[in-house]
Amino acid sequence: MFTRFTIALSIVVPLLVAPSLVLGADTHTASDPDVLQINGKTIRMSELEGKYPEALFQARTTFYETQRKTIDDFIGRYLLEEQARKENLTTDELLKKHTSDAVGKDPSDEALRVYYEGIDTTESFDNIKSKIVDAIRDRRVAKAKTAYLQSLRNSASIVLRLAPPRAPQSKVKTPTRGPANAPITLLEYADYECPYCQQIQPAIDKVEREFKGMVAYQYKDFPLPMHANAQKAAEASRCAESQGKYWEYHDRLVTTKQLDLSALKSHARALNLNAAAFDKCLDNGEAADRVKETATEAQTLQLQGTPTFFINGRFVSGNISYETLRDVIEEELSASGVKKPVASGQEARGVKNPEKP
Repeated sequence: MFTRFTIALSIVVPLLVAPSLVLGADTHTASDPDVLQINGKTIRMSELEGKYPEALFQARTTFYETQRKTIDDFIGRYLLEEQARKENLTTDELLKKHTSDAVGKDPSDEALRVYYEGIDTTESFDNIKSKIVDAIRDRRVAKAKTAYLQSLRNSASIVLRLAPPRAPQSKVKTPTRGPANAPITLLEYADYECPYCQQIQPAIDKVEREFKGMVAYQYKDFPLPMHANAQKAAEASRCAESQGKYWEYHDRLVTTKQLDLSALKSHARALNLNAAAFDKCLDNGEAADRVKETATEAQTLQLQGTPTFFINGRFVSGNISYETLRDVIEEELSASGVKKPVASGQEARGVKNPEKP
């Protein structure tokens, strides 16, 4: 229905990143400016970041997310205006044309009363009936507008050239499940007692299934002080690692959610670990330093809680879900030139260009 075209976002991005580039300033100076001089020695930004790579990571991530939102808004306006010109309409007329049908007939009084019963109000049904109808109409129009804008995106060729900031790769030995040469590394900082970590686990399992052979999953301990059993649970998993059964033990903790000291030891026996060696490791805190290393690393990155995810070093924020993880993974696969087979139903949701924002 729509003609495919390319949006030259590379023109937009320099305006957002460094206006001096547009004015013809020296590229090296603009991208790696002098920031300090000590006793006559000039320090460039690259040198400062080389010594303290984690210090500016969160600031750069926040700026990047603002850039992405700005670009995302620009794409929506651009596509809408372009389509309006093609149909010889104003943007308001175009939106009305493609959303008016979505309003449909108003719900029956019976349906409206069901809606009314779910509202916390002291007003009578007759007094707010019209407000309920207006709210339903507005919601329908908003959904139709979102769907229409998404259809424009799906029909366009969008190439995003804004590079995300990436967290420095840690030298701490990290348990990894998946191919050593996987194009995607999904790293989670987590706490075994954290309820949000437990809730996101099905999404992680799905990612490992759907992207099998393409994703290496890593887990780093970040036990939070408000969780009484988290520290020892993390240590127990490392004690199991010493006997070559880290992932078996990890999965048991995630599945059973039994984390008190007696349960931790019971898990070891269920996995046929050397019980005496495991108990000694756990009771004496032999793995405490390894847990502390990753927790300190999380604090250096200024992580605020668990779970926190990094995909190929990219910080993943917001309301994390399978869809969130999938979209970033697909962007990374596209950037590396690796194609994931289109699963049943994907084409329906418009997965034609994984690089879409």
